[in-house]
Amino acid sequence: MFKQIEFVKSIYDLKDLPPPEFPEIAFLGRSNVGKSSLINAILNRKNIARVSSTPGFTKAINFFRIDYQFYLVDLPGYGFAKAPAELQKKWKYLIEGYLTVPRDSRLLILIFDIRRNPDELDINLIKFVKHIKKPFCMVLNKIDTLSKKEIDKQVKNYIEVFRLNPNFPIFLTSCKKKENIEPLRKFILSKIKAY
Repeated sequence: MFKQIEFVKSIYDLKDLPPPEFPEIAFLGRSNVGKSSLINAILNRKNIARVSSTPGFTKAINFFRIDYQFYLVDLPGYGFAKAPAELQKKWKYLIEGYLTVPRDSRLLILIFDIRRNPDELDINLIKFVKHIKKPFCMVLNKIDTLSKKEIDKQVKNYIEVFRLNPNFPIFLTSCKKKENIEPLRKFILSKIKAY
């Protein structure tokens, strides 16, 4: 398990990105998909990423240095309709900017709430990530809220809507019940040679 987890900095402007001295694992999801809870579960800590009941709480790119081996990058939640237009523009600038600047990006983890059907915003995100050729996997979170039959139906739905290969890495997680966190953690570490 991780021994040393350090908060590095919050980025509100791309010119302030830290030097790309470590490989990076980035987390991205809509507001309220449980991104902060998932990060905390993977790191086995309670409050590394701040969990909020207010959607759109993450307004910056947050960098954490893990064991001096890699950066964990917490990207702002996107798609919160009630956020002011100016803030939504800022999120877009930060997210797209980070994803297109040269960094040692080993994996982008896209998180979705399994209860929701993907919409145009989600489809455009997948198209964008495929276009820039970033290695990514998908997490369908909050599986504790659905039955096995409903989960299977939603997995099939996401694969079809996003036009994913049937072998594409999809992780079904519940932060509340700590389900399937370990396979995701192992997958992340497989991208970081040092572990």
